[in-house]
Amino acid sequence: MSSVDVGDRAAAGTLGGEGRSPFRDAVVTLKHGAGGVAMRRLIETLFVPDMPDIGHHQIGLRQLDDGAALRVGCEWLVFTTDSHVVHPIFFPGGDIGRLAVTGTVNDLAVMGATVPLALALGVVVEEGFPMVDLARIQDSIRAACLESGAPVVTGDTKVMGRGEMDGIVLSTTGVALTRTVVTDAGLREGDRIVVSGTIGDHGIALMALRHGLDLGGGLRSDVAPINGLLHRALSVAPGAVHAMKDPTRGGLSGALHEMAAKSGVEILIDEPEVPVSEPVRSAAEILGLDPFHIANEGKVVIGVAADAVTEVLDALRGHPLGAAAAAIGICRSGTPGRVVLDTGLGRRLLPEIEGEPLPRIC
Repeated sequence: MSSVDVGDRAAAGTLGGEGRSPFRDAVVTLKHGAGGVAMRRLIETLFVPDMPDIGHHQIGLRQLDDGAALRVGCEWLVFTTDSHVVHPIFFPGGDIGRLAVTGTVNDLAVMGATVPLALALGVVVEEGFPMVDLARIQDSIRAACLESGAPVVTGDTKVMGRGEMDGIVLSTTGVALTRTVVTDAGLREGDRIVVSGTIGDHGIALMALRHGLDLGGGLRSDVAPINGLLHRALSVAPGAVHAMKDPTRGGLSGALHEMAAKSGVEILIDEPEVPVSEPVRSAAEILGLDPFHIANEGKVVIGVAADAVTEVLDALRGHPLGAAAAAIGICRSGTPGRVVLDTGLGRRLLPEIEGEPLPRIC
């Protein structure tokens, strides 16, 4: 079979109606699920075009945000779903259960819906999976639900035959109401870019554990629900937060590129201001990885009006999950979608990679 990239087929105009036939000889690769350019291209060209639009003044699949937002009376119903695979399933700082709950809660929160109504949970588990591990994951799910205030109210369980899958997959769907939706496409010229804490913690912690690397420094995933953190930030400056996104797969680089492109702005990042812990920085250098491209599971990128950045930073830093929050850049006119790094010694473009360099991280 050919290994021609699905996205390349789509770019050549082979999508839509009979145009799908060339996909018969194409294959999906890991990069198509890794949060970078390849995954976004796959979604935009294969999954989105033929889907019915939900109409104007609502946010749906075509907007490719962290969830959908449907108008219900004087409020918005924010709705998101996600499937979670990670290897290993237990890691420093969390496990697949904590990851599943917080990932969905965070997708709601970055759209302004910081008080979740409910979650649905789907569990697909392989025959032979240790029951003690399943119970441990359930305990973690329960704890994360209590921490975030997001109850699981319905779900489904399936068991696959031995060898038909790799361990366990969790799928979560979340709903919440909010009076004001925040999208990832609302950046404006002059907005400041704020990140809520150190970057790269999740991906580097998993990489070290997966490959048995003794890198020292207490590497630990940052997986955590950030809805309480964002509730505080949104409350101190109503209307001043113009855009938000959680930098999961694709890392900070992926989030910045997507926000800049959708908003039609260029982003200038002051690289020395970007918070990176010393253990992550050292491990990334040893492994030849860039923290900008590494996944996070408890951070948020926020576009804030310049006159409110101090209030938002103070609110973030007053919360345990935002102690290392920093203003790292500014939105400006220029080339839409471009992200420029000011290193202190010069300027260079921040590349957006095809996919997350670490597979199965969320």
